Amino acid sequence: MDEVKKLEEFKRIVNESNKIVFFGGAGVSTESNIPDFRSATGLYSSKDKTSYPPEVILSHSFFMEHPEDFYEFYKSKMVYRDAKPNAAHIALAKLEQQGKLKAVITQNIDGLHQMAGSKNVLELHGSIHRNYCMKCGQNYDLDYVMKSKELVPRCQECGGMVRPDVVLYEESLDMDVLYRAVHYVSNADVLIVGGTSLVVYPAAGLVDYFKGKHLILINKTSTPYDYKADIVVHDSIGKVLSYVVDLSY
Repeated sequence: MDEVKKLEEFKRIVNESNKIVFFGGAGVSTESNIPDFRSATGLYSSKDKTSYPPEVILSHSFFMEHPEDFYEFYKSKMVYRDAKPNAAHIALAKLEQQGKLKAVITQNIDGLHQMAGSKNVLELHGSIHRNYCMKCGQNYDLDYVMKSKELVPRCQECGGMVRPDVVLYEESLDMDVLYRAVHYVSNADVLIVGGTSLVVYPAAGLVDYFKGKHLILINKTSTPYDYKADIVVHDSIGKVLSYVVDLSY
């Protein structure tokens, strides 16, 4: 099937379904100029003045032992305050408004789906916009963390260390969020997977719960699940979704 026919078939499937779920990864936000992790220009390939690789810095044990180094990396490499939703985020929000899309499940922590207007967003890895004191539980927004006079933000109430509500390496996913994600995937008749290499578990394993009619994959490179998909598109996710959802792009 050539690319034009693929997109027309994709559009037909979307038009005929009211039980769509979208599952996305870092590739959804790269078009908002937020780097991904594993590509040639991704976070794991970037050179930094620290001698620690990103996978180590973003671990629970490193955060607890070296909070200053963690926050120096986190504030400069993980938070992109000027980022705006791109065509993919906007298209998905429109699908939800039309009653077709039941949930967005994301591995991203940037909050761009909500900024675009999506309401039912399941954040598997948390969000930079939520932060809390590890001692007393007081909640703080992103502004508080980024504008803190100290590199490591401290709680106004008790002086405890404030941490972002994001899942670090060595930490488990929020099981409530994961169970909800499984529920939506297993009840969908169309699952659109975009911007993820589907190699990081347990998130990638969500696809195994899909028992619906159409699995559609949009990613720049191949994934281990391509052979299971009805439609595989190796192209810009913003370009593809804006065409399928009839957005001017």
